Amino acid sequence: MDARRTIVLVDDLRSFLDGRNAEVARTSAAGVELLNRYRDGCLDELWLDHDLGGDDTIWPVVEILEQAAFEKRPFDIGVINVHSANPVGVAKIAQVLRHWGYRVHVASGSTDVGYLGGPTVS
Repeated sequence: MDARRTIVLVDDLRSFLDGRNAEVARTSAAGVELLNRYRDGCLDELWLDHDLGGDDTIWPVVEILEQAAFEKRPFDIGVINVHSANPVGVAKIAQVLRHWGYRVHVASGSTDVGYLGGPTVS
């Protein structure tokens, strides 16, 4: 894998099983903050989980992407991989982001992400 690839993962529990270099956000607030750091840059891959623990979901991140596209300044993202196990959430995320012109890949069940050492309990 090319070490220069820029990858962001927003997931409360899972990580990349192959150890690829990525910046990880565990909450929607951290995801928004991380995404905003790339506002004027380029992301090769953005990985999104729907349910982020408790009442937290990916929707604040999706809304930032949506707002940017609405303002005709979409984020420069090669592909957005939606890897959630929530089928309704996946469908909604994919529909919204595709509507705004983002390239979306549904990656539910992907073996790229998983629990390292088992799920954590908070």
